[in-house]
Amino acid sequence: MALVLAAEHIGPLEKRHDRKAFDCGNEDLNRYLREQARQDADKRVAAPFIFTQPGSSAVLGFYTLSASVISVDELPPDLMQRLPRYGQLPVTLLGRLAVDRSVSGQGVGEFLLVDALRRGLGAAQQIAAMAVIVDAKDSRAESFYRHFDFQPFQRTPLRLFLPMGQIEKLFA
Repeated sequence: MALVLAAEHIGPLEKRHDRKAFDCGNEDLNRYLREQARQDADKRVAAPFIFTQPGSSAVLGFYTLSASVISVDELPPDLMQRLPRYGQLPVTLLGRLAVDRSVSGQGVGEFLLVDALRRGLGAAQQIAAMAVIVDAKDSRAESFYRHFDFQPFQRTPLRLFLPMGQIEKLFA
């Protein structure tokens, strides 16, 4: 059966979703999905979204979104000059993104990222957020996000951001 990449196959994590077999190759992310994601959703500290296939409850990928803030002095100087002089700015945190090994290399990561950016943009139209930020786990993850024009923060290069203005242009 061919993998179906359709927006209707991504939604909030629910009790019916089978998380036990998920394996992305990173035990921290596997454990998060299996043991912590539902609790984070219930406590409203993160919103996990999962990717499944029609007729299956098996999780093939997931990401989390939450509200956060960044220190304005973390941003590149040219961007800092264009923003209000607040000490902190609101952002949307793409906290985790992982794809099961069984579908690795089939575009699921990119598909999940686009969905996360779309949801982040929609939320920012209701509650202010000037960017989507990510904390890349390693140089491979950093390369993935940089491919989609995420920019590094000044002091923490594995922390990256994509301004909402750029995200708006992607969906225009």
